[in-house]
Amino acid sequence: MALATLGVVVLDCPDPRKLAGFYAEVLGGTVKAEEDGSWVSLKLPDGQDLAFQAAPGFVPPKWPAADASQQFHLDLDVEDLDAAEQGVLALGATVLDAGDRSRGWRVYADPAGHPFCLCAG
Repeated sequence: MALATLGVVVLDCPDPRKLAGFYAEVLGGTVKAEEDGSWVSLKLPDGQDLAFQAAPGFVPPKWPAADASQQFHLDLDVEDLDAAEQGVLALGATVLDAGDRSRGWRVYADPAGHPFCLCAG
């Protein structure tokens, strides 16, 4: 028997509304913000939530860096890696590792610097 269930994944960032908007364009869903904008939720089409929290002094993770941990990353399954790549780049993502183009995944940073992967799936 599990002791808990996962409620929501929360990403610290300097601008929760902006980052929620980025992920809403990538994943779909509905954005809901607290009045002061310090907490923003994204209700995904499958019912899961992804949340964004204002973090004064936010420093994005380094990737790759042998002396610093990326902490976590999101794997996002896509049908067409090339099309998804063009889409996330147009929304403000940056390439961290495009790697071997025949490989089934590529690594990017969202506009706040969090690493995420687009995965053929």
